[in-house]
Amino acid sequence: QVQVEESGPALGKPSQTLSLACIITGDSIRRSFYYWNWIRQPPGKGLEWMGAITWDGVANYSPHLKGRLTISRGTSNNRFTLQVTAVTPEDTAVYYCAREDRTADGVNYGLDYWGQGTQVTVSS
Repeated sequence: QVQVEESGPALGKPSQTLSLACIITGDSIRRSFYYWNWIRQPPGKGLEWMGAITWDGVANYSPHLKGRLTISRGTSNNRFTLQVTAVTPEDTAVYYCAREDRTADGVNYGLDYWGQGTQVTVSS
C-alpha cells in the first residue's frame, strides 16, 4: 500500500524560506514512470499545482511560482522536498504531496495517492 505524508513547520514568517518534506512508503520515488507533485490550497480557494519531480529527477514548476520553488530528492528513494523562498501571507495554505501515475509513453492517469496535507501559516 502506497502512502505519502507531508511534514514541516506549521508557521513561517514573511521573507523566510519554507521547507517541507514528503515521505513515501510502499513505493520508490525512482520507480518508472511516476511523477511526485506538490499541490496547495489556500484558505477559501481551489487547489493550486505547484510543481513536480519526475522518476528520473527532473523538476517542473508552475510558471506562476517558478523562481521561488525548488523541488528535490537528493539521494533518497522515499523522500522529496519543497522549498519556497520569500514567503508572504499569500503562501498560507494546506500543502499536499501526491503521486502522479504516468506511463512510459506519457499517458497521464492522474494523481492517485495523496497525503493528508499539512497546514502552513505565514504571519509576522
